[in-house]
Amino acid sequence: MTQPADEATIVATGASVLPAADLDRRFYAFVLDRLIGWSVAGLAAWATYGLLFSSGGPGAAVLVALGTLLVVGLAMALVAGLRGTSPGMAVLGLRLVHVDSGEPIGVLAAIRRALILGMATLPTFGLGVATLAWTSVMDPGRRRRGWHDLVTGSVVVDVRPAPEVPAVAAQPTRQIVNLTAARLAPPVAQSPIAQSPVAQSPLPDLPVATGASGPPLARWRLAFDSGETLVVEGLVVVGRRPEPPPGEEARHVVPLRSEDMSLSKTHAQLQVAPDGVLVVMDRGSTNGSVLIRQGVPKDLVAGKPTTLLPGDEVAFGDRRMTVDREP
Repeated sequence: MTQPADEATIVATGASVLPAADLDRRFYAFVLDRLIGWSVAGLAAWATYGLLFSSGGPGAAVLVALGTLLVVGLAMALVAGLRGTSPGMAVLGLRLVHVDSGEPIGVLAAIRRALILGMATLPTFGLGVATLAWTSVMDPGRRRRGWHDLVTGSVVVDVRPAPEVPAVAAQPTRQIVNLTAARLAPPVAQSPIAQSPVAQSPLPDLPVATGASGPPLARWRLAFDSGETLVVEGLVVVGRRPEPPPGEEARHVVPLRSEDMSLSKTHAQLQVAPDGVLVVMDRGSTNGSVLIRQGVPKDLVAGKPTTLLPGDEVAFGDRRMTVDREP
């Protein structure tokens, strides 16, 4: 799904993971629904005024318009509560679901939500729409849930098909030969074939991989939304209280605060591979990790290293990290 860099993901229908919808698409869907409702009410009022013009038609037309708006609003609430959609949402690829179960929120909750939105759009409460938009922007859960969503336990998700994330071509790993260990190894009895002049011909010089004391093959910089930055010089572990894997030593231990406790104790690890590429691996975290490349999110598979590119972002729970390669 298309998802801006600061969005959280939620579990929607079934086992699918869908991104919270951005505010501009939600606003367009809201406007489209209101235009449909007001257009139907206006047509009903116009027809009523034309038929009853000779006997106090204006008052009756207003009553018919209000009644029509109420009926259209209840019909939309019924569909939203049972199917999680409306005409505007259907056009823009959005769906209204319960924040915990991912299922439609039900008719009663949808009616309460529609009443709050309806009151906000009345001329007397003209600031209501701006207030609801502000509460959506300030949602601490980063799911853009306004007060009307918090009251009804709802959230709007983006159900448009996700574009394919371009696969990163795996680069062949260089073979590392430890010549020092080879020289110190005890001699092995050779077979007659191995003692032949051909077998005893000298080996060509092999490149020796740079050790920990030499310059790194590539310099990668990580920038966290907490303000911390570092240049990767070895194993990096990230989490609330991160610890390196058993038997390994971490060069960088990056503890991060998590406001909603969505960050695991040891959430993920990163390091530069022998061929110079930076790889990240989720350590089986509770809420998972998400790679965001050019605005497109992709869930990381726990225990499987994933190659990163300059400009990539990675979400660890409610924390963010940006990757860049130094010249």
